[in-house]
Amino acid sequence: MYELIPVTDRTFYIQSPAKIGLVRLNETDVCLIDSGNDKDAGRKVRQLLDAKGWRLTAIYNTHSHADHIGGNRYLQGQTGCAVYAPGAECAFTRHTVLEPSLLYGGCPPKDLRHKFLLAQESDARPLTPEALPAGFSLIPLPGHSLDMVGFRTADDVVFLADCLSSRETLDKYKVGFLYDVGAYLDTLEKVKTMKAALFVPAHAPAAEDMADLAQYNIDVTLSVAEDILDICREPVCFETVLQKLFAAYGLTMNFEQYALVGSAVRSYLAWLKDTGRVSAGFEDDRLLWVRT
Repeated sequence: MYELIPVTDRTFYIQSPAKIGLVRLNETDVCLIDSGNDKDAGRKVRQLLDAKGWRLTAIYNTHSHADHIGGNRYLQGQTGCAVYAPGAECAFTRHTVLEPSLLYGGCPPKDLRHKFLLAQESDARPLTPEALPAGFSLIPLPGHSLDMVGFRTADDVVFLADCLSSRETLDKYKVGFLYDVGAYLDTLEKVKTMKAALFVPAHAPAAEDMADLAQYNIDVTLSVAEDILDICREPVCFETVLQKLFAAYGLTMNFEQYALVGSAVRSYLAWLKDTGRVSAGFEDDRLLWVRT
């Protein structure tokens, strides 16, 4: 873990729980794409940089989830590097309590205020095309989070952040975190047609083609939607939908899973309602969902 994997003479990734991109800007300066999940990850990255004699000048965050921004604070404090994050993700990176607040739908209890959901805050700047190194381009990848992006480097390596999960992860957990189901499916359709010298997803193996894996992610996403529709054959409340999905997928409920999976299920229900496949109504002061 935390092995530096070369892709070209300029572009690398660090093998870690959420892959970290590293690009050499010149003989001494480098930038990172994301920073790992916590201070310890940042420290391991710093050790890799020191061993090579490289100076970190910037971190470009794909999105604001804790496993991608958790090393920001340490690395920024140690090196003085700039940190950039796209769109609304910038506010979440600067004010990280927003993440568990969004997941929970209110002020999060202490059970959700841990490093896996609540990273240390960092002094992020808005990510604009002008802030990118020469030869970099931004790739909008919304759906998994509000304004997630990927990056294409000058040597045609594409970092895809969290828009793809591995087959093993999908087979084990089935339902993953999504903020906007419709946008996520559109992103996956775009990824299916993309070409690059190499694709580097954060949570799946690097490969030269992502079409099959993107389609597998689409298929699983649509199957979760069908399972929710099946549960909604009769009017049911959100808690019943969630409980039946956990039972069907063999998941174990705790605060973290309630927040992560629960937030995703609410997003599925919103998408199904907006596309006319479920309706919602209030009965006995309960919000009930039913298949149309």
